This record gives sequence, C-alpha cells and structure tokens, in this order.
Amino acid sequence: MEFKRVVVTGLGALTPIGNTVSEYWNSLINGVSGAAFIKSFDVEKFKTKFACEVKGFDAEGFLGRKEARKLDPFVQYALFSTEEAVKDAGLDFEKLDTSRIGVIWGSGIGGLKTFLDEVVNFAKGDGTPKFNPFFIPKMIADIAPGHISIKYGLRGPNFTTVSACASSNNSLIDAFNYLRLGKANMFITGGSEAIINEAGIGGFNAMHALSTRNDDPTTASRPFDLDRDGFVAGEGAGTIILEELEHALKRGAKIYAEMVGGGMSADAYHMTAPHPEGLGASLVMKAALEDAGLQPTDVDYVNVHGTSTPIGDPQEVKAITDAFGDHIYNINISSTKSMTGHLLGAAGAVEAIASILALKHDIIPPTINHFTDDPAFDPKINFTFNTAQKRVVNIAQSNGFGFGGHNASVIFKKYQQ
Repeated sequence: MEFKRVVVTGLGALTPIGNTVSEYWNSLINGVSGAAFIKSFDVEKFKTKFACEVKGFDAEGFLGRKEARKLDPFVQYALFSTEEAVKDAGLDFEKLDTSRIGVIWGSGIGGLKTFLDEVVNFAKGDGTPKFNPFFIPKMIADIAPGHISIKYGLRGPNFTTVSACASSNNSLIDAFNYLRLGKANMFITGGSEAIINEAGIGGFNAMHALSTRNDDPTTASRPFDLDRDGFVAGEGAGTIILEELEHALKRGAKIYAEMVGGGMSADAYHMTAPHPEGLGASLVMKAALEDAGLQPTDVDYVNVHGTSTPIGDPQEVKAITDAFGDHIYNINISSTKSMTGHLLGAAGAVEAIASILALKHDIIPPTINHFTDDPAFDPKINFTFNTAQKRVVNIAQSNGFGFGGHNASVIFKKYQQ
C-alpha cells in the first residue's frame, strides 16, 4: 500500500513566552525565559513559588464572559491557539468537506482547575451536593476537541489522546496515520494544558519533581546543566494543521513542512522514573526513523524532551547516543523547555512547532540557562547552549516522554514538491 503524504499547513500557539506563533518563535531564538513568580494563586506556603504562566491572555475578551465561564482554561487555550492556526492555514470550512476533517487533541490532565474548584467548594459546604452543571463537561480531558469540532462544524474523527507528557505527540501521530491511510483530508491536532494551580503545583512538589530555585526563577529550568533540580511547570497550547498533500495543493495552501514519521514505545520500568539506560527512549527514536524511512545520519536537529530533572536528562542523552551512534556529534540538540517550562500534555505540540520553524528558518533554538557542564555528558555533543545557532535543517525530530513510561517521537522534513 502506498501511503499518502502529509504536510503542515497551519500553526497556532499560546505559550508562556508568546501568545502567537511569531511571538513564541522570536522568544525562542532570543533565549527568553517564561518563568516568573506565580500570580494566579497565593504561593506563600508552597515549596515552589514560580512557574511558566501564560501572560496577557484575556479569556473573556476572546470568548465573552458567559462562554468563558463554561470552559476550563485548558479548553480556552485550545480554542485560542486553534483560531490562529485556522486563520494561518487560510481555511474556509464552507468550501471544504467537513465530514473528512477531524480533531485529535492531547492533554495529560484536562480540567484540573475545574475539578479543584468544585471539590473545594463542596468540602466547604454542609455535605449537600451543590455542583455546577458544567462541572463534568468542563473537566473531562476529551472536551477540548469536542469544542473545536463544534465551533468549526468538523464531523471527522474526534478524540483526545492521554499519555501524560507524550499526549500531544501521540495526537500528532494518530492524525498523521489517519491521513496517510486516506481516512481523512485534514486534522486539527495538538494539545493544551492548564495545571498551574494549587493542586498542580502542590502535587508535583509532593513528588519532588519541580525545581525549587525560588531565588532565581528565570534560570530554574536548566536542562543538561550540572545544577538542574527539577522541571518548571508551564501552561498553554499548540495547534498544528496536518493535511493530506494533494488536498493542500488543490486548495493552494502554503506548506511549512512535511510530517514523515512517528514512533511509540514504552519503558515498562516505573510509573514515573524513566528507564535508567534510556531503553524506551532509544527504541522510540529508532521506531520513528524506521517509520519515516530515514537513517540516523539524515537527522539534523532533535528537540529533546529535556525536562531539567536530575534523572531524566541523562537517560535521554544515553538514548540519543544509542539511537544515533557517532552521528550524535553532527546534530544539534536543544530543549526549548528551558524557556517555556514543561507544558506536560501540550509539550509535544509546542515543541513540534519549534521543530517545524527550525526547518523553515534554518535556526536551532537554544537550551538556555546553562552555567556548569555536567561531566556525565560528552562535551562533544552540541546541546546548543545559551545561543541559537544557524545551520541547514532538513530533518527535525521531536521527543516526548510521559509518566507511565509512555514515549512518542515525531519527525518532520523540509517540504519538496
């Protein structure tokens, strides 16, 4: 069977370092940190007092007060980034067969803020169940693609992928597979997350996952640095329009890049810790390369998972070393989480956008906040520390790994007719 080709025709982003794709990209290549002290709730008694929050987002201005109150922030973010992507792709759904356009969306946690608020309100009462009628439909993880499909009248496949921090990489892979099999013409895909609240920060603090560098939040996300002490929580959304090539050409779409492969694997090791030798991570990168029909030597850039945790970063370096062999010295590696923080289920989408734009502009976004080399890492590996680097980028790979041992890796290449 001959697979159909799949291309990227639209992008949208709402991130801690920019509320549009252009703002996000400019911040990436200029090494801007999105970390700051948390403003959305009182952090006085919390171990971690900072995060990478979305800034200047006006939900009521975007949706109207009545509609905004019906939606959890993770859905608000999804609708916002998707509106940009739809406009960017030049989509007029009245002229398209909407029965062949779907939405596949990733979220690791879903409506955590809604769940927290409703349970706290109940606990403060006398035991009488007085829940908001929107409680369940605001909270459930699958509701974001539901709202996107309702807004635009899209009647193709519609569901959410939930695989922790690999969620939106999985959403991309699912959409890619449906398209290349000819099951649809187009997908709105990506992911969103909104966990910067008492439950999110408190929960990750309890498991010692977050950085506690409260004296210097802007430099707290330090992937591959000797003094890294945990990840920085982030929030936001990323939307990617994936489209079957002939469909895109027929409507005269601009094309950012071609998606050529995706791999999935499991660590089968621990519910939160990665495999110490990076076996699952190595396997998923090899699987993505095989799916794309590529050799390790074809890859120019890897946007790594790179969370800035003491145990996570070393296993990924081991995995990349195993997957790429000596070619590891010819590629650029970077972790854009050093700037955005970790967007959990949305991380794969916003990092895929970074990888696509690296292809488009031939610029590698940096891994910022590097101060001290870790002797555990080969100094000949190019981690793109602190400063963006120009180079020809023909193939870019982006990794996402999640609690539960879920691994997903996607590959994009420069589009050629």
